[in-house]
Amino acid sequence: SERPLGAFWQTPTSLSKERVCVCVSELEVRQQRGGLLQGTLLLTVSDPQEPGLGSGGATLNALLVAAEHLSARAGYTVVTTDVLDDAHILILHTGRDFPWDSCGRAFCWLPVEKPAQTVQGPVCCLDMLLDCLSNQVCPGSPPGVWVCSTDMILTMPTTFEMSWEGFSGVRVLALPGDVSYAANHGVYFADEQGRVRDIIYKGSEERIRRAAQLDGMVPLVSGPVFFCRRVLERLLKAHVTPPLDGCTYMGMDSGAPPLQVCSLRLYFSFVILIFFTSLCACHAPFHLLTGCSSPISQQGAVVRSARALLWRILRGITLHMGMSLSMLYITLCTCQMCHHITSAFPEEWRLLYDGGRVINSVLEGDVRVASGAVIQHCHLQGPVEVHSGCLLSGLEVTSSSHIQQLALTNDHIIQGHHIQLGEIKITVSCDDDGATFLNHRWSDLYSRTGIQPEDLWWSGRSQSLMEARLFPVFQPRGGAVGLEVGVCWLLGGPGALEQWRAVWRLSLREVLSLTDQEGELRWREALFFQVGRRRVMDNLKSQSDRGLLPSFRAAVLGGQHEELLCTLDSIAAGSRENLGVAARCLACIADVLACLAGEGRGGLRSGPAANPAWSHAFSILEKGHLLGGVQALATERAKWLSRPDLLVRAARHYEAAGQVLLRQAVMLSQRFISIGQGEVPPLGEWQDVECPARLDLSGGWSDTPPIAFEHGGAVVNVAVKVDGRRPIGARARRIKEPRLLLVSSSGVQDDAIAMETVCEKLEDLKDHCVPYAPAALLKAVCVCSGLVTYPSRQSLDEQLLQRWGGGVEIHTWSLLPHGSGLGTSSILAGAVLAAVYRCTGRTYDTDSLIHAVLHLEQMLTTGGGWQDQVGGLVGGVKVARSKACLPLRVEVERLPLSDDFLLSLQQHLLLVYTGKTRLARNLLQDTVRRWYSRVPSIVENAGQLVDNAEECARACTEGSLPRLGACLERYWGQKKVMAPGCEPAAVRTMMDALRPLALGQTLAGAGGGGFLYLLTRQPQQGEAVRQVLNNTQGLRDFSVHPVELDMDGISLLKSS
Repeated sequence: SERPLGAFWQTPTSLSKERVCVCVSELEVRQQRGGLLQGTLLLTVSDPQEPGLGSGGATLNALLVAAEHLSARAGYTVVTTDVLDDAHILILHTGRDFPWDSCGRAFCWLPVEKPAQTVQGPVCCLDMLLDCLSNQVCPGSPPGVWVCSTDMILTMPTTFEMSWEGFSGVRVLALPGDVSYAANHGVYFADEQGRVRDIIYKGSEERIRRAAQLDGMVPLVSGPVFFCRRVLERLLKAHVTPPLDGCTYMGMDSGAPPLQVCSLRLYFSFVILIFFTSLCACHAPFHLLTGCSSPISQQGAVVRSARALLWRILRGITLHMGMSLSMLYITLCTCQMCHHITSAFPEEWRLLYDGGRVINSVLEGDVRVASGAVIQHCHLQGPVEVHSGCLLSGLEVTSSSHIQQLALTNDHIIQGHHIQLGEIKITVSCDDDGATFLNHRWSDLYSRTGIQPEDLWWSGRSQSLMEARLFPVFQPRGGAVGLEVGVCWLLGGPGALEQWRAVWRLSLREVLSLTDQEGELRWREALFFQVGRRRVMDNLKSQSDRGLLPSFRAAVLGGQHEELLCTLDSIAAGSRENLGVAARCLACIADVLACLAGEGRGGLRSGPAANPAWSHAFSILEKGHLLGGVQALATERAKWLSRPDLLVRAARHYEAAGQVLLRQAVMLSQRFISIGQGEVPPLGEWQDVECPARLDLSGGWSDTPPIAFEHGGAVVNVAVKVDGRRPIGARARRIKEPRLLLVSSSGVQDDAIAMETVCEKLEDLKDHCVPYAPAALLKAVCVCSGLVTYPSRQSLDEQLLQRWGGGVEIHTWSLLPHGSGLGTSSILAGAVLAAVYRCTGRTYDTDSLIHAVLHLEQMLTTGGGWQDQVGGLVGGVKVARSKACLPLRVEVERLPLSDDFLLSLQQHLLLVYTGKTRLARNLLQDTVRRWYSRVPSIVENAGQLVDNAEECARACTEGSLPRLGACLERYWGQKKVMAPGCEPAAVRTMMDALRPLALGQTLAGAGGGGFLYLLTRQPQQGEAVRQVLNNTQGLRDFSVHPVELDMDGISLLKSS
């Protein structure tokens, strides 16, 4: 079935052609940012004549244009209603000047943001309205047309539902209002089935109260209106039927006489007519044909004829009402409007500021905004104090010095407008006898300034605030004027009456009619991107958890990526004192480059990053020269911007550069390594070390840098023997020959695989930091432990003879399969370090060993966290923590558990080898990337990991296996959030089969394969688990292993 065509239509009532083009541009930007579905047809339709037709006539014209475009798309050569069979159309009416925002109500920015945005963009009244209509009001409705005004903000409860089963006709969504407000508007009366039974317009309070709901609110004649497909077909007849054809552009182009009065309003022409046609079988009541007030001039008869035609077209249509909405109108009011409307925003919309409202503005220096004040679209340099009730709008930074000279008090409004001087058409005026200027009567202004009424109003014109020519815009000999000429003088600043009189001045109504909306929107957009860059800078420097990807995507879509990249370069280069911030900046640059490449274009984000072209920049960073390294990276970056594939490859190298800085940041933990000197054992004497494996019970991933030092980590794990043995070990001894003999083996007895590597010269250690090089771990231990120095001018044999009187032989083993998830590599690193320290006569404590492994793994470039070595080097059950700061320090607390609980835990723990080897090498890289991007789910999950670890520690301390099992279940869910794809299908089948036997279960480590461990409901369930798995189809190569808690941790065996 083909997806219905979504068509979005905005009908600007009485807008100029220039403003119509601006509307099109704004809607297209919203579609690019994801606010409107791709593939949705966007059009703006202006009234075919001025003055406007009214909302009803404009709706007819927009409906015709919609049908025409859909017909053309479908290949028809004439307008046909067949294209409406699966069309979902939204018509939004805009129009009317709005003194508090020169771009109108629809594009009035609000001090809120929607966290769910994938591309950052402003939240205007139009955006909130679209969100409510698209996600709450319109879904589920059949093909047809929704019509709504943009002069309102709609909110509604999440429980609101409308039934559309078998619906036919017209449905109005009544908006709740109080009785006093409804006295100047219309109200609906509906029966229990929602069918409208009466409409009262400006009725008495007594009659209006009869329509009150249980909460005392009455259903107002306002809000969105839905016309079903059958009604649309009838309405489209109007475009070929006089006199209604005069409402449409086709009628005008065909020579039809225009309907020149605003008589066909949506509610009081269409809706009321539909209501009465459903009640009256034959003739329309005369007052409906003439309207609430008789049309004037010679057009009166034409309008009556038009309404009579509508009566015949709409006869028999049923009018239904839905309610449960709440509504806020944006009306002409003080700047307290912002506080009023934001007080009712849904919870998912986040207020950007408390107290005063700052909207899309750059505030530098000491700018104080009082509660109840609003600053929008301004660039101000302090010191500036904005008092309660004030509105500053559209002011450039050059205005700041003049504002500083003014004695502003409460309730002042200063607005800057972008205007185009040209022909002025003013056709509407209104008397405003109660108007004031600067909260004073006109007589006070005359007395203070010497201004006379004839300076402000033309003879015979209404003496209202909207018509007062107060505002200087142009000097005949000096060009455009700013705030300093005239306006500052009116506010009590420097200036003179004659200077004010000498410039060209406009009234507020003229300013609004001449607004350069395109220029205004360009100014706002430039501010938006500048604010975005400032926000990126603030968030990075403060190490905030705010996600920056939406800002990056917006900058790329807006062509602002160069400025953004320069900002990120600057922050990185200036973060010498916090390498964690610098590393995140480079990761952010990688994100920007990936956004430039485009979603899914250019290749995978993870990949090799050792192209020789980048080696110079990398070497500078490795030497600790941050500024030079960032500059070298930027120079190379400029050569990689021409194609998506180059951009993705450049992003990989920036991530790798970030890893260089991340390693340097983590290596600061070296200060927590304390190695002493003791007695050196005899030549040839083996020093043997054994370690248990570890099971992570909760909190894993929170120990991973940079999460561990940017958010803080907490992990609970337990040291265990597998099949009754400590599965990890190492031995080392000094030998006579000045060389390094490195032997590593893995596997059990006859299946063990051993690999021997001999290093006889220093060059043999050059790959000690390449994780997959032969004996890389053992080589890294040799360098990290200080056994040898690399690089060095002294040869390997010279170093060994001078320091240790000969070479060193090292053997390692692991009885666990590769990718087991039991922390093998980190624990093995700790065992090897301990053996090397002992064979060379050096002393250490476990805390130093934990940090030494952390340092070693950064040297080896494998990254990873600190929980593995904690789990295997420290015995029993413990909680380890790291604070959100650098240098990264791990603090371990062994939990004081009773012997009974330890025995019970041991009897209920089982290991199951899944037979699956973890193949995803990029799990860590992908997770770190998402953390650096502050993907909201990752940030939230990091906090939950730590909380769950603390709960797990409490459950163990209090001896509760059920609570511990619940922690395991939560932990597995949290692992899947951190590393999507870590649950293979076979493992999911296995876990589902074992769920009835388990209090909780999870894959060990990062997941993806290896060992599964479960906390069984009953003790000693090894055979039961084996039987369940044998009976589960599709499972093979698994094995079940008993678990024995190891209370000692790393163990030093008797010398041999």
